[in-house]
Amino acid sequence: MRLLFLACLSPKTGNCTTAERIRNHIVAAGHTCVLCDTREFNSASDVSSLMTQEPRFEAALAIHLFKGGRLLLDAGVPFGVVFGGTDVNEDIKDEHKRAVMEEVLRKARFAVAFTDALKEQAQAVLVCESKKICVQPQGIETKVALNFSWSDFLHSTGVRTKQVDSLHVFLLVCGLRRVKDPLYLLEAFAEWHSQNPLVVLIIIGPVIDPVFTAEVEESVRRSVGVFLAADLSQEELHAAMQKSFALVNSSLSEGMSAAILEAMELGLPVLARDVPGNAAIVQHKVTGLLYSSPQEFVSMSRNLLDDSELQERLVRNGKNYITTCHNTTKERITYQKLVETLH
Repeated sequence: MRLLFLACLSPKTGNCTTAERIRNHIVAAGHTCVLCDTREFNSASDVSSLMTQEPRFEAALAIHLFKGGRLLLDAGVPFGVVFGGTDVNEDIKDEHKRAVMEEVLRKARFAVAFTDALKEQAQAVLVCESKKICVQPQGIETKVALNFSWSDFLHSTGVRTKQVDSLHVFLLVCGLRRVKDPLYLLEAFAEWHSQNPLVVLIIIGPVIDPVFTAEVEESVRRSVGVFLAADLSQEELHAAMQKSFALVNSSLSEGMSAAILEAMELGLPVLARDVPGNAAIVQHKVTGLLYSSPQEFVSMSRNLLDDSELQERLVRNGKNYITTCHNTTKERITYQKLVETLH
């Protein structure tokens, strides 16, 4: 079967990584899967025109009900959709977008939610058939660059210290856009750094919103203890994670943060903002720490630094959680079965 797969493919983002992994699952089943960026199409008619070209597509799949699913409404082929966090956290607030998402769900053969909480939230805010929604957590695969230089990385961000081995790096991984709220911890962290120069916060991720990125750059420039790094390849990012003390998430809303899951897989403690998407995958004081304010983040971080037993417990439980709940083999089987329903 020849299948069109639509997703937002901004380089080095969780959406792009997820789309490529799902595509590999589909191709492994013997299908042809053409992955396209939703930004290449202005409307559903653009996609319907593509469908008429030879060789023809027999089915379709999209990540995000609004960004991707709306483009498949006139495709003329069976399709499935994968929920993104933006669908139920942001787009649902817009009446037009909600109506479009409900139409997408009505026409779709299936929909995939990454967590039970996301499925329940979708059912609460959208008119949809419960039986259509399958819950399948993201599978996680990590690969570490072997030639990664930690000292060169730190130097490139502007960190200057002769005590590299004593440095505690808190790594905030996110695409630079407002919903990720990377400046949420800036003032509190800068104050903590003034008291303890061996703690630093490094924000790293691709530029998604250039205007907002300029704000981040200016705020970081005027701060102390907080640094901004150029985005890395996935393998280099995973190497940087391994060298860091903890992974930080400060998002206003999340679907399922791949960075959090990757950090758990790599043996890194996680400190995540207490929002529904994060609370669905981080069990407080078991697989990570959930904070509700910048001050609470600093308090928890101080405690984590001083409590090796807590560090070890979070790392051990996080790894076990990934092995149990985010297995790529199970994910592959699920998507291959779902795609068969598009025949």
